[in-house]
Amino acid sequence: MTEPPDIDQRLTMFELMTDMRLFEKRAYDLFLQGLVKGTSHLSLGQEAIAAAFGAAMSENDWTFATYRGHAHTLARRVPMGPVMAELLGRDNGLMRGKGGSMHLTSVPHHMMGSYAIVGAHLPIAVGAALSASYRSSGQVAVCFFGDGTTNIGAFHEALNLAAVWQLPVVFVCENNLYMEYTAIGSVTAVARPAADRAGSYGLEPVVVDGNDADAVYAVAVAAMSRARAGDGPSLIEAVTYRHGGHSRADPGKYRPDDEVAAWLERDPIVSYRARLIAEGVDVALIEQIEAEAKAAVDAAVAEATAGAEPSADLLEMHVFADGGSSWRN
Repeated sequence: MTEPPDIDQRLTMFELMTDMRLFEKRAYDLFLQGLVKGTSHLSLGQEAIAAAFGAAMSENDWTFATYRGHAHTLARRVPMGPVMAELLGRDNGLMRGKGGSMHLTSVPHHMMGSYAIVGAHLPIAVGAALSASYRSSGQVAVCFFGDGTTNIGAFHEALNLAAVWQLPVVFVCENNLYMEYTAIGSVTAVARPAADRAGSYGLEPVVVDGNDADAVYAVAVAAMSRARAGDGPSLIEAVTYRHGGHSRADPGKYRPDDEVAAWLERDPIVSYRARLIAEGVDVALIEQIEAEAKAAVDAAVAEATAGAEPSADLLEMHVFADGGSSWRN
């Protein structure tokens, strides 16, 4: 049986969730000011999953995320400033402004990318896990994806091969009940889009309350311990809910009002804050964490907005193997 997180781990999860929430709320404010370039997909309401895995993973484990990857990037302790600058398309951004919100990547932090193509990263995570297995490195690839990905061919291909080769990869379905604008239940033959398919690949069906950081932490530790022990992959379905629409342009009006209200009452950060206080954590410590998160976001915004707009010659970088855009004879 997995040991529950100790107080330091729980405070780490609260800190991460608070960082994620304030960062994304500020990013949305900057979008309204016309400063965020391109589209963006927020994780407001889903922070407990990224925070719990961030606390459970080792420094050398790999994260693979979807285009909704801000929270997973911050969970790997990638500095806020370059992340915010990337959203603003600035030269001091994580990828010098060329990737934007949907392609956040920081190899030094083992954040191996956010992927805009649905399901594209699952086979890549399997490849990373194969590398870890071949090298006996003890690393685990953790691959996050939405419920809509479970109806993509790459989902089934990746799970099948990971199970056949018993690879150290943990697949995490962040089931927020909607695949873009369509309820997942209306286009899927099973009630639990990930867990109900686990048996097809010889895996145990694991379903967890994705709004409960302690519960997610427990299943994360168990799955990663299993992977490190050579017992193969795991498939986890974390049930959660996004507070807003699919992307910044989506008001989310296709969701019933009573459903939205019920999930807002289960806000993972509000409930976790109340739990910590009820269990004896000093309110002053909670407020200190919140104040430090706000200060960190303020500093990130200042750093990002001070960055220069990318120069024209940046467009020619990474086009060909030699770094240039000119054809060679």
